[in-house]
Amino acid sequence: MDYLGIDFSCAIGSLKSGNLPPKDCLLALISKLLGYAIVAASTTVKLPQILKILKHRSVRGLSVVAFELEVVGYTIALAYCLHKGLPFSAYGELAFLLIQALILVAIIYYFSQPVGISTWTRALLYCAVAPTVLSGQIDPILFEALYNKSTGELSFLTCLMNTAGSLVRVFTGVQEKAPTSVVMGSVLGVLTNGTILSQIIIYRKPQVKKEKKVK
Repeated sequence: MDYLGIDFSCAIGSLKSGNLPPKDCLLALISKLLGYAIVAASTTVKLPQILKILKHRSVRGLSVVAFELEVVGYTIALAYCLHKGLPFSAYGELAFLLIQALILVAIIYYFSQPVGISTWTRALLYCAVAPTVLSGQIDPILFEALYNKSTGELSFLTCLMNTAGSLVRVFTGVQEKAPTSVVMGSVLGVLTNGTILSQIIIYRKPQVKKEKKVK
């Protein structure tokens, strides 16, 4: 019994016999289920950040280049996983994160008017190069090099979800026998997102309730 690349036959067969599934079978099943859970959760990871910008109509304190680099990073990571032929459950969230990151950059452009020539040049360059990278039409050695290098209004929830997602990806990457660079990328994601998350917690200013003046 195979559904979305998940083999339930091993677990179901053991349960029908009144036994617990073997360790290897159980770990593989948990890995797949967690993988798809991460993919599903990734569809809303950047939504808090997007809504926060739209609510305040401000990108104050945000670096356009930083978010552009994030788009480049997701593009390279997604292309790398496609090139390696990994199962969708091992990288599917990258596709949704890339789409959300592109939307986020577009919103930042909108609220950063006027946008300079250098910004438009970077955007056009990405649009020209991204299809080639995603289709895998570059040297495999260059792919490895690119992947290993790609690794104000910041949203606490977004950083929290990124940290949790990276932690789960370390586990699923090991179970799916993903390349070492992919697993190490997830480990790096835990460290970087965890650092940002801790900074947000430490420096977060408590909201002061405004007392309503009685006239």
